[in-house]
Amino acid sequence: MDKNNNSVSDDIQKLKAKLDASNLPEELKDKIQISIIRLERMSALRSYSSDYEVTSKYIDTLTQIPWGIKTEDNLDINNAKKILDKNHFGMNDIKERVLEYLASMHFNTEQSAPILCFVGLQGIGKTTIAKSISEALGRNFERISLGGVSSVLEIRGQSKVNPDAEPGYIIKSIIRAKSMNPVILLDEFDKISDEGGVRSAIMATFLEILDPEQNGDFTDHYIDYPIDLSNVMFILTANNLGTISSALLDRLEIIRFTSYTDEEKLKIAIDYLMPKVYKSIGLNKEQFEIDENVFPDIIRPLGYEAGIRELERILMGMGRKAAKKILVENIKSVKIDSSNLKNFLPIGY
Repeated sequence: MDKNNNSVSDDIQKLKAKLDASNLPEELKDKIQISIIRLERMSALRSYSSDYEVTSKYIDTLTQIPWGIKTEDNLDINNAKKILDKNHFGMNDIKERVLEYLASMHFNTEQSAPILCFVGLQGIGKTTIAKSISEALGRNFERISLGGVSSVLEIRGQSKVNPDAEPGYIIKSIIRAKSMNPVILLDEFDKISDEGGVRSAIMATFLEILDPEQNGDFTDHYIDYPIDLSNVMFILTANNLGTISSALLDRLEIIRFTSYTDEEKLKIAIDYLMPKVYKSIGLNKEQFEIDENVFPDIIRPLGYEAGIRELERILMGMGRKAAKKILVENIKSVKIDSSNLKNFLPIGY
């Protein structure tokens, strides 16, 4: 056998070793063994082709799926409350609803996790509440942005016989999470595209993914083997519910998020956003400070904004300007007050 065939044989042996060391279901292992035997025959006949690349990529993907691996839930309701209070100011009604769902999981561990749907304008904390739920439970967190998704194949994957085929978003998220029971955020669910009339088909696919009666054997086209999604906690976010199918809405627990008041934004800016600014930019309070009396002047022009996303951007920008001023003027610190506030705000603010 020539050097090239030796190399091919070595590659096939590596595939075998990877498969043997994996935790794949036995039925799926047997199926892959047949593909490897076929590769060996092709190699012996020197008709080695791109089939190796296809099989190798497929095995790589399969062995990355965390078959049978789950994190242990922390269902301590007091711990969950501490985390929600630590990460979010106010939002008492929303936090209370979340704690109620977690409490029900404590008493009935056999039930599927509730499918929460957070509805409200951008920047009001939907994503961060989802992250806090993940932190409280001790589950890994993944986010799938659905804005503009225009094909079922993006969700369910493509058959491995197609060039450049790969799994869909759901399987990719589970691979990244390294566990079969992560919290997966389906973000901007209402912005799924209807170009070409595909939204109804995408909604039907998500009905299968989210419905506890159906998601125990979800089949991704690329994986081509049933995968149990019943342990995944799915959370949806949407600005409104008008584009979500009624069949799907029937299975969702809707939680509505309201706009922040100026008083709430003030508290959030000082206690939650400024620590993020310090950490992101690398300054401390001795080097950069904003007089609390000028925060209302920063917040008030944003009165139209329901959330705090733009407020965070502005504070980050002010921090960057302060950092530049310290370096350029070789000074130790910058304090922003009513006398110099305009110099640190965006042009035209």
